[in-house]
Amino acid sequence: MSKFFAVKTTANQERVVANLVEMAVRKYNLDVYSILAPKELKGYVVVEAESMEDLLKAIRGLPHIKGVVKGEINLAEVEHFLTPRKAAEQIKEGYKVEIIAGPFKGEIAVVKRVDETKNEITVELIEAVVPIPVTVKADHVRVVDKMEV
Repeated sequence: MSKFFAVKTTANQERVVANLVEMAVRKYNLDVYSILAPKELKGYVVVEAESMEDLLKAIRGLPHIKGVVKGEINLAEVEHFLTPRKAAEQIKEGYKVEIIAGPFKGEIAVVKRVDETKNEITVELIEAVVPIPVTVKADHVRVVDKMEV
């Protein structure tokens, strides 16, 4: 039965640590099943391994590792990182976004309304002479600025 462990890392080095752990696991053929480095979890990487020994072998001598948090983590504690969120859930009214697909590609706009059920947002183009609301798929925009305009 695999177990989940939290590895403390240098802030903003979580992806680097995850990649280094993966290389060590492959090199030494260790029983490590998954490595999770979610953006929301600053300074930590979650590792699913058969045992603490396998984890310690995988991280031994690697840079940016500060230690291992004592004890195991329940699957329930990391499960919410594994379910993808709709793009609309991460966008709020007032955010400045760049449209990255469709006829308005490259335009900067301000979010006026978010419809999470349809995964759509209504925006107003900043450089338009007359403000016209345009509805686009939430996955077709990239947040440029989270400050309300």
